Amino acid sequence: MSKIFILNSLLLLSQIPNPEAKFLDLKNQLEKKGFQVIIALPPKRGAYGLLREADKKIWINPVVFELHIGTQTLIHETVHAAQVCAGKGKIKTLGLDIQPSNYARPFFRRYTDVKRQDLEREAYAVQTQPNSFELAVSLLQQHCKYSNPI
Repeated sequence: MSKIFILNSLLLLSQIPNPEAKFLDLKNQLEKKGFQVIIALPPKRGAYGLLREADKKIWINPVVFELHIGTQTLIHETVHAAQVCAGKGKIKTLGLDIQPSNYARPFFRRYTDVKRQDLEREAYAVQTQPNSFELAVSLLQQHCKYSNPI
């Protein structure tokens, strides 16, 4: 079963128009921490990325590669992964002391649930930093201390 999954993942990745090295690096780091990264349409219509905390699955919509936002999308979902690890399986805010850019404010403010808005604010805050990749990796390492193979 896992051989088929790996072959399918490799096939999907080979069809992505030039995934960035940072995307592939982050994908590998997430998988080492027990998250499954799936390049496919997320179960929520219209989403670019989605993390389902119950089984640690992350969907990345293939359209993000055509839009050249693949790495940014995975950075966003990596923050959510760190939030799941920090909450020991239940998503919770990390208490980050950074703010998202003004450009990103409409994206998290559209959530009416205050808790969800706070979770998204953190993910957009990291995503919009000049050092977003390094910050996401640091959060993943800090909060997801133990590897948990799929």
